[in-house]
Amino acid sequence: VQLQASGGGSVQPGGSLRLSCAGSGRTFSSYAVAWFRQAPGREREFVAAVTWGDTSTYYADSVKGRFTVSRDNAKNTVYLQMNSLKPEDTAVYYCAARYGSSNPSQGQYAYWGQGTQVTVSS
Repeated sequence: VQLQASGGGSVQPGGSLRLSCAGSGRTFSSYAVAWFRQAPGREREFVAAVTWGDTSTYYADSVKGRFTVSRDNAKNTVYLQMNSLKPEDTAVYYCAARYGSSNPSQGQYAYWGQGTQVTVSS
């Protein structure tokens, strides 16, 4: 599985961005896809995940109510809609995939895309 993350950029606080994670090599069927992020000087942390088969979604407490993870089966793509962005959301965002169900532990994910930078600043 090859993953390509895109959609990052710079936005003011309160703004929105939508990240995309496009998969290739095989379909995402039976794979969970997650988003992680890493801010400067901090460890990479779990953001959100979607289990491909049953649409179950999971979120870190810090993004609940503001971020929405979704998938498009036909496009083999997972999205992360980020609303009400805060400066503390500034980070490099990565998408990752694992066979099976979602898991918040990055060590459980075998496939990773390159990061996309999100900067929230006035």
